[in-house]
Amino acid sequence: MEEAYEILDYLPIRFKEATEEEYIKFLWEAFESNYQNEKYQFSFMAYHMLFMSSVYFNVWQIKSIREDDFHKIRLGFNEDFGNATSPFNFSKENESRVLDLLRYTCASHSDVKSLIGQYKKLVKERNGVAHANGSIPFRTSSYLETRVSDIIRYTAEIQSYSKPIIQECFKKFLIESQDEETRPYVDISEQINEVLIHEHYLSQKDLEFCLEYDISNLADEPNYIEIEKIFQELQTQYSPEDLEV
Repeated sequence: MEEAYEILDYLPIRFKEATEEEYIKFLWEAFESNYQNEKYQFSFMAYHMLFMSSVYFNVWQIKSIREDDFHKIRLGFNEDFGNATSPFNFSKENESRVLDLLRYTCASHSDVKSLIGQYKKLVKERNGVAHANGSIPFRTSSYLETRVSDIIRYTAEIQSYSKPIIQECFKKFLIESQDEETRPYVDISEQINEVLIHEHYLSQKDLEFCLEYDISNLADEPNYIEIEKIFQELQTQYSPEDLEV
């Protein structure tokens, strides 16, 4: 099922902890092996967990890029939620409540309540098959494939609404990275990978938003030539066209 691979483009390229990357790999392998063995319910459960992981990374980006706004929208959640040191810490909260936080990024949608409601339906369906209720609704691969298509569509929707946040992050990164003497890494590639991607758990799709940013907006910056070099290095490493070659 080729479409299923698409979700990997919405998950981080780099992780802060090896165990985080190991966990995502574990979920993907669980999805694949259960699909191959026609255990479609368990395959769906693993894939839905990949979806929720992508949501946690999206919420983390609000926290790391717009911290003040994050602390406003997370009111009502416990203190540990606000002090999370990893996106996976968000899993301690009810999944539907976490999905409600996406109202912040998806606010421009004409019916954000309905949009979030669709995502919550997936949670309810996953909960339904995660209990010993004697039911096997996922009897055919086509049923699972329909849910995978839904998840990919929802993930793409959530991603689309995060564009302003990601580009805001990238702009700030470029401005703060233009001085070789003061930035953490002199090597441009290291600066991109450690400070931009690693810190914010950016995905390939996030980096595509960065590559769409018009750096001419920063033409008045004192070291604009260095900003151009950084942008060119990002293109070289992560342009979708180059990755397909």
